[in-house]
Amino acid sequence: MYKITLSKPDIADSDRKAVLEVLKTNDLSLGKKYLEFEKKIADFTGVNYAVAVNSGTSGLHLIIRALGIGKGDEVITTPFSFISSANCILFQGAKPVFVDIKSDTFNIDVSKIEEKITNKTKAILAVDIFSQPADWEELQKIAKKHNLFLIEDSAEALGSAYKGKKCGSFGDAGVFAFYPNKQITTGEGGVILTNNQKIAALCKSMANQGRDLKSGKWLEHIRLGYNYRLDEMSCALGISQMKRIKEILKKREKVALLYNKKLESIKGVELPYISKENKISWFVYVVKLSENFAGEKRNKIIKKMADRGIHCSNYFQTIHLQPFYREMFFYKEGDFPIAENISKRTLALPFYNNLMEKDIDFVVKNLKACLRNQEVISNV
Repeated sequence: MYKITLSKPDIADSDRKAVLEVLKTNDLSLGKKYLEFEKKIADFTGVNYAVAVNSGTSGLHLIIRALGIGKGDEVITTPFSFISSANCILFQGAKPVFVDIKSDTFNIDVSKIEEKITNKTKAILAVDIFSQPADWEELQKIAKKHNLFLIEDSAEALGSAYKGKKCGSFGDAGVFAFYPNKQITTGEGGVILTNNQKIAALCKSMANQGRDLKSGKWLEHIRLGYNYRLDEMSCALGISQMKRIKEILKKREKVALLYNKKLESIKGVELPYISKENKISWFVYVVKLSENFAGEKRNKIIKKMADRGIHCSNYFQTIHLQPFYREMFFYKEGDFPIAENISKRTLALPFYNNLMEKDIDFVVKNLKACLRNQEVISNV
């Protein structure tokens, strides 16, 4: 058992009450809360349409399908992300084409995208990794120049902003996700964001078994669909959490800044990159260790921290070196050297809204000791 966990949802009494109120009704699915939650997210993000679904992964899948991307097509994306941002492309028989990342933001390196564009390329799927906004201005220019769709995976970036504009509002469509470690949670859940009425209507229909939502005929299905609906209890929780979104984001920023202050003088630890023109909503707190703590040494530090009751993790393993991607596409080490290097050096520390300063001090104190011990062992 960990004394300090990696993440923890912030569930208030008002959240519990909101969910229980739904359970007193007969509308546990496709009720008023579903529509209210969609509107709340759309208004917050500044887009015309939001479609609530049961996960960010489902949302990405529906976007790929709504854009008509399929077998023989290619989608340019990043190898440094949670695996669903590439898997959603495979779901439709298309091929993810990876582009290496920048070493500071960990986001896709826009300067390397055009060399990967072919006559098979249909879209760019960029990720706001760790709630760090991607370079949307350049991404939009490239997409427009080459007549490509632009998809925004903002699963980790609710509340982040790029040059004053909210993440989730840049591409032809994008997603947020609401797993319990995210800024807000619905348990499981996600939402599709778009200003395109056709994309929104297609996604809403496909998320509800391909039904014609205008006719309202429950047993009539006009297209292939899925059961990707988000239930009323989850939507009620999301609405309640969104009422506290400013408070939640302030809490997360406070924890992040405390970490920054307490870690800045520790040798071997590089703090998260913060752009002066962008806003980060702090999905996780991930530091980059110096080269002498990379790979197995980093993993040993994670194990030593666990022995001390502190849950840390590597964030992320590169997608192209996942076992089945190696099998399918014959990727090997060295294909995307920057992503691979970052993957060996990143360390996610415990991070959540109500993490106390004394617990942050405990984490920092023990990390410092583990780094020192590892350095001593390396020099023996």
